[in-house]
Amino acid sequence: MRILHTMLRVGDLEKSIAFYTDVLGMKVLRRKDYPEGRFTLAFVGYQDEAEGTVLELTHNWDTNKYDLGTGYGHIAIGVDNAYQACEEVKKRGGKVTREAGPMKHGVTVIAFVEDPDGYKIEFIQKKTA
Repeated sequence: MRILHTMLRVGDLEKSIAFYTDVLGMKVLRRKDYPEGRFTLAFVGYQDEAEGTVLELTHNWDTNKYDLGTGYGHIAIGVDNAYQACEEVKKRGGKVTREAGPMKHGVTVIAFVEDPDGYKIEFIQKKTA
């Protein structure tokens, strides 16, 4: 068994796709409209779905905003250098909500960015030997 995807409901699909592709460097892997149900699914990720976990962006055509809820945490992405990753996000017009640095009560370097809907994405810097 393995995790296939995480689903996020998004208010503006094009804006969300632009964030995940242009700001975070993912690729659109597949996209399909479901006119009978009035929704679109778009899958984005860094590698093919057969090889890795991806994000499913669900856009319900009649809903342009969602409450994030109190149970949602974040999506974690491994990066080589969290400081550089934050600078790239800012250069590409993204929002950094916690600059890179050691986590509280630890040494792992982390940072947080936010997508257009307010979902948090954590960068976790890979440990070096």
